[in-house]
Amino acid sequence: MVEHKTPLAALYVDADSCPRQLRTIILKAVVKRRVSSIFAADRPLPDVVALEKKGLLDPDGIPLVKMIVVEKGDDSADDLLVELGGEGALAITRDIPLATRLAELGMVVIDDRGGSYTKETVKERLSMRNLMTELREYGVFVEKTRPMGPRDIQAFANALDRELTRMLKVRGTD
Repeated sequence: MVEHKTPLAALYVDADSCPRQLRTIILKAVVKRRVSSIFAADRPLPDVVALEKKGLLDPDGIPLVKMIVVEKGDDSADDLLVELGGEGALAITRDIPLATRLAELGMVVIDDRGGSYTKETVKERLSMRNLMTELREYGVFVEKTRPMGPRDIQAFANALDRELTRMLKVRGTD
């Protein structure tokens, strides 16, 4: 059984795999909604660090933006996000195994294309990912990741807005 804990922030971002254009949307939303956020990556991200240095705070006095640089390694940022996250928080990642781990904590997870996952829905997505991985390994299927277009960016922005609105309503701060 997964232990549910109070998260240190409202929003957790797997920043290693988050494109700059989406980080811009996230950072604007964090400031507009005054939502505390943690960005985890194996290198400092200039746009995140610049906003962190401004020292903006959420209504509870928690910094709006915190950039945590982890050691390079396969799951360093993932493990940190799982360690710090908790029930009721929102996470952003395109990594389905990480999304599964975060959803098991009671977090809602959105991906870079606007897909939304909870502990009730993420297992189906993980099964599909695993099936596609097997098919690729057998040479039956070649996956081509299509470039992110304006529709994908809009779908992400809409999902982020929807989930932040939901989360703030639940917390009674919106």
